[in-house]
Amino acid sequence: MAGWCTHTGLAAVLPLANVDTDQLIPARFMSTPRTQGYGSYLLHDIRRDEDGALLPDFPLNRHSEASILVARQNFGSGSSREAAVYALVDAGIRAVIAPSFGDIFSSNSINNGLLAARLNESDCAALEQALGEGSAEMQVDLEQLQITLGTQKINFALDDSWRTKLLNGWDDIDLTLQHLTDIAAYRQARIQTAPWAWPAAVE
Repeated sequence: MAGWCTHTGLAAVLPLANVDTDQLIPARFMSTPRTQGYGSYLLHDIRRDEDGALLPDFPLNRHSEASILVARQNFGSGSSREAAVYALVDAGIRAVIAPSFGDIFSSNSINNGLLAARLNESDCAALEQALGEGSAEMQVDLEQLQITLGTQKINFALDDSWRTKLLNGWDDIDLTLQHLTDIAAYRQARIQTAPWAWPAAVE
């Protein structure tokens, strides 16, 4: 997974609250091998009609090139399925901006290079109003922790470790590996101070 510092792309509004992981990718598609891509399953059941045809007025159908979504509260709630993040990433989404997210969804997002940027209700509303039903170029800057849309510049907060993971393209294992020297030193110290805690050597 490649890290990133800034992303500039088309932003569009998804004017729905409480979009859960089962809506992001219905469970029946999760047996598909990841190598085949999950992008076509993103929001499958709410962006299509009963015959499976794409609804022309649905935001992601009108703006299929969007790589940034401005959503509403409680995005990514529900089950812990990581496939919901796969569907977004495979569909080309690099950042979702919303007032609140499901906790597990947020951590899954970071581990897959997707930014879940939490803004307050008024800032999200301002972005939504500026975009309306259209799309426009937006920049997300991880160094400055800033979102730029036209003349609007909005700062957002992000946990330092999450920011580091996005910048470097790391997951939890990669982040842990950066502390190998400290881990080795702690292990050696524990062997000296608590030898009884270690397995006996096999002769």
